[in-house]
Amino acid sequence: MVAPPDNDVLWARALHVEHNGSPALSGVSLGVREGEILAVGGPRGSGKTTLLHCLSGQLLPQRGEVWFNSTPVHTMGRLTRERLRRDRFGWIDPVPTLIPELNAWENTALPLMLRGWTRRDAKTAALEWLTRLDIGDCARKRPHRLLQSERQRVAVARALAPAPSVLFADEPTAPLHRADQAHVLRTLTSAARSHGITVVLATQDPAATALADRTVSLLDGRRVNTVHLPPVAEAEGRAACSLSV
Repeated sequence: MVAPPDNDVLWARALHVEHNGSPALSGVSLGVREGEILAVGGPRGSGKTTLLHCLSGQLLPQRGEVWFNSTPVHTMGRLTRERLRRDRFGWIDPVPTLIPELNAWENTALPLMLRGWTRRDAKTAALEWLTRLDIGDCARKRPHRLLQSERQRVAVARALAPAPSVLFADEPTAPLHRADQAHVLRTLTSAARSHGITVVLATQDPAATALADRTVSLLDGRRVNTVHLPPVAEAEGRAACSLSV
């Protein structure tokens, strides 16, 4: 194994992953600097979610290495990786997964209480984040009484509240209307910068990639320099790309 560069909080080398015999990642390598907002772009099925799962320790690659702060994630046991995700990482899914028995502020505060915060302090922090995302008036509502866009913003607040070292966001604005998308993206990026949070953002949204410090693109599980998608009227599956070297 070769240790990653000192200025990379995340580093991956030659990741190979197959799902049911089909390649999902084929030799992907990248580094993410501390405090950087990195957008991972590419069409659906390009490997974006699989890459985030590998970087966050949710999925071990069949081949390749993943490092976090010079510690090899790919050699950790399951419980160690779970603690890493709980204590150092945040995650936002494209579809919010909230605990139905808890209201909005309790869902937001849950990761803080799991880290040892008092209920009062966790509630205060949760309410602050819900207010920043314009859903403070929903704090006492349970998920079934929230709109889809409100549930997604609760999920974003829950991920940001603990100020994780790295926040992984997999199409975090996918279920939102455009106006809500813009607000959530601005809140997400401004919070990351003010708190020094590293963000790895999987997205197909040009507005999201425009807010990132850097973008890497995937196509068919490989890193590419450019991706030119054809007009809808053209034959499906045609694309022009240049592979990274």
